[in-house]
Amino acid sequence: MTSTTDELLEYRSVEKKKLKITMLITGVVMIIEVIGGLIANSLALISDAGHMFTHFFALAISFGAILYADSPGYSRRTFGFYRIEILAALFNSVFLFIVTIGILYAGIKRIFNPVPVLGFEMFIIALVGLVVNLISALILQTASRENLNIKAAFFHMLADTVSSVAIVIGAIVIYFTKWNIIDPILSIGISILIFRWGWGLLRDSVNILMESTPRGLTTDDVSAALTSQIPQIEEITDLHIWEITSKMYSMTAHIKLKPGINADEEKEILLKIKRIVDERFDIEHTTIELD
Repeated sequence: MTSTTDELLEYRSVEKKKLKITMLITGVVMIIEVIGGLIANSLALISDAGHMFTHFFALAISFGAILYADSPGYSRRTFGFYRIEILAALFNSVFLFIVTIGILYAGIKRIFNPVPVLGFEMFIIALVGLVVNLISALILQTASRENLNIKAAFFHMLADTVSSVAIVIGAIVIYFTKWNIIDPILSIGISILIFRWGWGLLRDSVNILMESTPRGLTTDDVSAALTSQIPQIEEITDLHIWEITSKMYSMTAHIKLKPGINADEEKEILLKIKRIVDERFDIEHTTIELD
């Protein structure tokens, strides 16, 4: 039976490499967008640069969280520091909301007081940002499927990829029509997009911290699988399943066996229970009390 903890440690090393590359790319493009936004007088570009800064900040937090999560636990934290990753994801979601408010305010203000925007310069900078965001999102895509902390960083990059597409299109329209009001409208659209993904991230982070049953997994499913594959089980009570960090599940249960089962059979049943929940539901940490 493969150890989930060992797999996570190996997996984290891959995540760290991807985060380093993405942080470097994001930092460079953030500076380019700030300069380009000031030159083109584009609020959308400057807003996207601010969004980029949140990306860089999120990536830095994610990277630091993974480093800290690798630290060994001690007597008061027997599961180690894996929850640091979830706390980082929670912090990122709250930070997203703050950025959303700032962009929304600036966009509404400029709608009532539009200013000229250099469409061609805006287009070039937005196009560079789009290409870089696509590369960064692809780098983090695989890791984001398994880790909520990396998912936070991936959503940051994905949100900015979508906003970059909008800015590229908006820049083309502004260049040919001189409709400068499109620029603040785009910035408001970016803020709404950030809010939506930030809310989903906040919800998932809180669910883990509240030790809710992992998404897509129910105690009824686990109970049904065990009783159907192990006929010696008479009743399962006090079944609890929770997530320590992304893809690291724990379970406790009180299982009543049918009469006439000896000690050797109990050992075999216990091993079978652990194997079923590990192979089918990815639950490695189990505490089972047999009656």
